[in-house]
Amino acid sequence: MARWDIFCSVVDNYGDIGVTWRLARQLVAEQGHALRLWVDDLAAFVRLCPEASSDAECQHWHGVEVRQWAEPFPTVEPAEVVIEAFACQLPPSYIAAMAASGTRRLWLNLEYLSAEDWVVGCHGLPSPQPGGLQKFFFFPGFVEGTGGLLREADLLARRRVFQADAQAQQAFLQSLGVMREAGARLISLFAYENAGLAGWLDTLAADPQPTQLLVPQGRILADLHAWLGVAQLEPGDRHRCGNLLIHVLPFVAQDDYDRLLWCCDLNAVRGEDSFIRAQWAGRPLLWHIYPQEEGAHWDKLEAFLALYLAEVPPEVATALAGLWRAWNAGEGMQQPWSALVSAWPASQQQADRWCEQQAARADLATALEQFYRNWLSYAA
Repeated sequence: MARWDIFCSVVDNYGDIGVTWRLARQLVAEQGHALRLWVDDLAAFVRLCPEASSDAECQHWHGVEVRQWAEPFPTVEPAEVVIEAFACQLPPSYIAAMAASGTRRLWLNLEYLSAEDWVVGCHGLPSPQPGGLQKFFFFPGFVEGTGGLLREADLLARRRVFQADAQAQQAFLQSLGVMREAGARLISLFAYENAGLAGWLDTLAADPQPTQLLVPQGRILADLHAWLGVAQLEPGDRHRCGNLLIHVLPFVAQDDYDRLLWCCDLNAVRGEDSFIRAQWAGRPLLWHIYPQEEGAHWDKLEAFLALYLAEVPPEVATALAGLWRAWNAGEGMQQPWSALVSAWPASQQQADRWCEQQAARADLATALEQFYRNWLSYAA
């Protein structure tokens, strides 16, 4: 059993901590490692692990030692495997301790997820560091030659059991204050601020098929406030507008968020963590990618669409891509939404097919473990 340290600097709300918290739990549960997760914003961590403390210097949850990453950084023995998540900078004292120890340690820079072609060429590349240290770039990804996606070993089996159990779904939704109405389409919405929301809500309200929109607490609520013309929204609030019924949900723990995605007919998600989990739900999805300077995020969006839509009929690809592009541009959603509804059965088939294709590859935690074992063999 090796000791692993994961460092997480919370930058984008819950994406960074969401990925690292899932990864930490999986490395403990499935690979048997002793693991410390260093977090510089425990308040964000508590949103994902409600039983945790937002001010404890050290606490243990699900077999993971969660440490507060604060200055001055405490004097600790560096782990055998060190992961700096999403290009965060390790504490200088920790790097100095690694260099002074005289023991070889595997230092990995876990990068952001991308479907761009260049990722394969950069995955696993070394980066010499001062003091005789060496760091390796580790890229999650969707194709061979990358590090795969976060996926617990039993995830899809649990999902299938849950999705086949209507009573379990009903009980779960009721625990969130949601009663599914007959014939209604169920959509989850977790997104950044988006100028296109009002147009989509107008479209759903006028749609012949009823829609129940499930909106966990998050940044999109500000736009929802404006569209509804209300001063405040709280978990438990319900607003009916035409054929659209909006439910405001609490921010839930990760396992419950997975179940929410499994219940829905379509999941609008954002960032990285919820994006990956929506793919494992096996349901059509709509991704709101994190906007970057000079429009760099559009290349990432188009790279994923090229992979995701490579095997679908042209009319289905056009419908899905059109909706994603309109949503991310904050443009009108009426025509793109109508096109997707017309292509709905094929969109569902593609979601299933994509999920199975990705599940056939090694998951991220397994890939990290294999990289570590290969590194040990090379070092020997």
